[in-house]
Amino acid sequence: MKILTIVGARPQFIKSYPVSRAISENKNVEEILLHTGQHYDFNMSKIFFSQLSLKEPDYNLGVGSGSHGKQTGEMLKSIESVIIKESPDLILIYGDTNSTLAGAISGAKCHIPVAHVEAGLRSYNMKMPEEINRILSDRISTYLFCPTETAVNNLMKEGFGSFKYEGFKLNKPKVVLSGDVMYDAFLLCKEKLEPSLEIKKLVDSIENFHLATIHRAENTDSRNNLKNIIEALEEISKDTVVILPIHPRTKLKINSFNIPAKKLMLIEPVGYFDMLYLLEKCKIVLTDSGGLQKEAYFSEKSCITLREETEWTELVEIGANMLVGAKKEQIVQAVRNKFSFKNKSGIYGDGNSSKKIIGMLVKD
Repeated sequence: MKILTIVGARPQFIKSYPVSRAISENKNVEEILLHTGQHYDFNMSKIFFSQLSLKEPDYNLGVGSGSHGKQTGEMLKSIESVIIKESPDLILIYGDTNSTLAGAISGAKCHIPVAHVEAGLRSYNMKMPEEINRILSDRISTYLFCPTETAVNNLMKEGFGSFKYEGFKLNKPKVVLSGDVMYDAFLLCKEKLEPSLEIKKLVDSIENFHLATIHRAENTDSRNNLKNIIEALEEISKDTVVILPIHPRTKLKINSFNIPAKKLMLIEPVGYFDMLYLLEKCKIVLTDSGGLQKEAYFSEKSCITLREETEWTELVEIGANMLVGAKKEQIVQAVRNKFSFKNKSGIYGDGNSSKKIIGMLVKD
């Protein structure tokens, strides 16, 4: 069996790690790895391949940044060429980026079954490009591997339960509660966690700190939202250090909007091991990232989400996650109120989701 895996952004490198590892342990499966180049900066791409010992991509499209239409269009053209050349039995996609959507459309148009890992997530905010990518990718996938029961239920509400699965057929998708491959990755990497000397030295020099990240377009592209968030973090910094690994787009917007960020500890984007170390040592996480909300939970840290809604609704329900949007006072108050939660085991699987996914694909 030949699988064409399509990745392109930081979260996808992490998600693909345990799955590619499971593939490498199966003699009946060959993996062709395609990197779209959606994330191309060293700290957003290359470092993950190095740290996670991912195989070098067989194809790197080098698409880079650009508008949604330009980026996705260039991916579609190049992915189709690779499909024609390699003739894969299956296209494997992850998450909700433009790389995800381009992979799904390319596979469906070429009549190749598509397996979507992290299917069924919904924020119900159609202004988010990720939401559009999720919905469209799910609808044209053959296998929908859901990380949670909530994700399965979302698909059932959309009518996926009416498709009767009869083997490996393009127009009869199969919905599977697989568990979350990010939890697999977290457990595997926690065993061999080795932060860089630079990050370890930084953390050791600080008694207490909060960890923050900002990258969502809804926050970075709105001067008002970004200003409110930065001002809130600046206020919080008066009491406790706030470390902010700064996304290239966020850095650009802070500068172009002329927003002061003098009290924040701004550092360059970090690799996965360094991020896990920061999570382990921090007090509270403030983020608009979907993946970091879960990684905070895995690390048993309270998370304040700088969005009005989240696709990880179960974390809000169990009290591990608080939604505050981009409102300065709410952000500051959430940190100062100090909330805690009790870890509920099992909601993201048992750490063997990747093996379950590959086992099912090979069996079918």
